[in-house]
Amino acid sequence: MIGRFISLEGGEGAGKSTQAAALAAALEARGLPVLVTREPGGSEGAEAIRQLLMQGDVARWSAHAEALLFAAARADHVEKRIRPAIAAGTWVICDRYLDSTRAYQGAQGIDDAAILALHGFGSKGLLPDRTFFLALPRAAGQQRTRARDGAANDRFEARDAPFHDAVAAGFEAIATNEPDRVRRIDAARSAPEVTQAMLDGLADLLP
Repeated sequence: MIGRFISLEGGEGAGKSTQAAALAAALEARGLPVLVTREPGGSEGAEAIRQLLMQGDVARWSAHAEALLFAAARADHVEKRIRPAIAAGTWVICDRYLDSTRAYQGAQGIDDAAILALHGFGSKGLLPDRTFFLALPRAAGQQRTRARDGAANDRFEARDAPFHDAVAAGFEAIATNEPDRVRRIDAARSAPEVTQAMLDGLADLLP
C-alpha cells in the first residue's frame, strides 16, 4: 500500500485540528491506515522545541531564530515519524507543516528561498502530496479562537492584525503559485462541507 502525506494549513481559528480529525475518520472508514500529527511537534524532540516556540513573550525569539527552530523541529518530526509512517503505507495528516513557516516567518521578512533551503537541508525537501489551505476571514478566525481558548494566546495568536493579514497573504500566494499541490478551501462553510471538500480534493490520490 502506498502511504500519502497531507498537510492542513491556514491562520488562527481556521479549523485545522478539527478537520484533521474529521479527515482521518473519513479515510479510516475507507480502510486506510492514518496517522494524525502536528507542527511544531509530532515527535519527542519536536515537542520539546514546540514549548520553546509557543510560550513566552512575543519578542522571545527573532524571526531568524524562529525559522531555525521550526526547521530543527520539522527535521526531527520528518525523520522520526512522517517518513517511517509513509514508508509503512500510512496516510499522514499533519496539522501545519512547511507552508506555515513560509507564511508566518515570511510575514516577518524571512526570504522564502532561505526557508526552503533550510527545509532542503533539515528535512531533505519532503513536501506533502496534497496541502489544504483552509481560508477564513481574520475576524471569523479570531471569534473561533476566543471561543476555544478564552483570553489565552500563544506567541503567534497574540500578534497584531497587520501581522495576521500578512500571514493570510502568504498562504494565498502559496496556494496561487503551487496549484498542483495546494487546494484552497473556504473554511467559513460548515465543518462537514469542509471535510467533503477535502475528500473531493483527494480524489486523484484515493485508491
